[in-house]
Amino acid sequence: MKITGIELRRIAMPLVAPFRTSFGTETERDVLLLRVVTPDSEGWAECVAMTDPLYSPEYVDGAADVLRRFLIPALPAHSDVHAVGRALHPFKGHRMAKAALETAVLDAQLRAGGQSLASFLGAARDRVPSGVSVGIMNSVPELLDAVGGYLDEGYVRIKLKIEPGWDLAPVRAVRERFGDDLLLQVDANAAYTLADAPHLAKLDAHNLLLIEQPLANDDLVQHAQLAKRLTTPICLDESIESAEHAAAAITLGACSIINVKPGRIGGYLEARRIHDLARAHGVALWCGGMLETGIGRAANLALAALPGFTLPGDTSASRRYYATDITTPFELSDGHLDVPTGPGIGVDPVPGILDEVTTSTEWITL
Repeated sequence: MKITGIELRRIAMPLVAPFRTSFGTETERDVLLLRVVTPDSEGWAECVAMTDPLYSPEYVDGAADVLRRFLIPALPAHSDVHAVGRALHPFKGHRMAKAALETAVLDAQLRAGGQSLASFLGAARDRVPSGVSVGIMNSVPELLDAVGGYLDEGYVRIKLKIEPGWDLAPVRAVRERFGDDLLLQVDANAAYTLADAPHLAKLDAHNLLLIEQPLANDDLVQHAQLAKRLTTPICLDESIESAEHAAAAITLGACSIINVKPGRIGGYLEARRIHDLARAHGVALWCGGMLETGIGRAANLALAALPGFTLPGDTSASRRYYATDITTPFELSDGHLDVPTGPGIGVDPVPGILDEVTTSTEWITL
């Protein structure tokens, strides 16, 4: 497949409400989109790097820089998705930037061949159960109102962001209000240390699906120690940046569940490797989210439809984050989202909406 050139497009997407985690509050996403152009098709992808390097070392300006200076120039003019992986391998890190480039090329390749991403990855379902991530609130009553609203919309699982000082009380309040049948989990985004183990163990009383990334992202050993002290299953997110990391975590007993975010691990091919590894070892998976627009959400739904993704993910409806998405919006139906079936990721940006939110474009010829 001959690549004519690649467009880097920045868009500004205001969130419908501030989204607060243990590492910061977002009110708007500065999104980097990639468009790969070939004589036969175009491919789209979304880079999930945030504005600031708080969730991971990557950030959107850095992703754009490494793409234009190193990653895109390294591509052969005639490439398929596997050639992209070989070309990018010598460059250390920058998995979110690599994932965006690989996905855009893969989208163009699949569109040219008329195959959906879901089919290419090996999806087993045509729709997936949808959970929602609820940020840290100013008060417990505000949290209860938010959770109630999401349950009324039909979401089948609730994830609460937690941090020291905002953990036991909100979890207890949600359980008391909505009962033990609610699928409930928490996400610490690495806000605790092993010294907090006695405190975190108090969450065991609330029948949680899991506690996500309680400790530092670079400490699998202490996660393994914590796992022995909790009955709540530990899920790793930031700690898992590759199939090798996943294998190490499984071997150490650092987790029994993995949150797979394709941007964090370098793309959908690596996500499939983690999927196959986890299934072989009986480790449950779910697909996380990074407040994606419809471009990134469509690709994540294809991944979440693989047979090893047995837990509801963070693939929420478009209006969870955006009043107007840049694609036809994804709508919740009976607690599920449909997996796109069209070629490639199965969706396209709406030109008029895309133009309205675009802040800059850059064309790079191969």
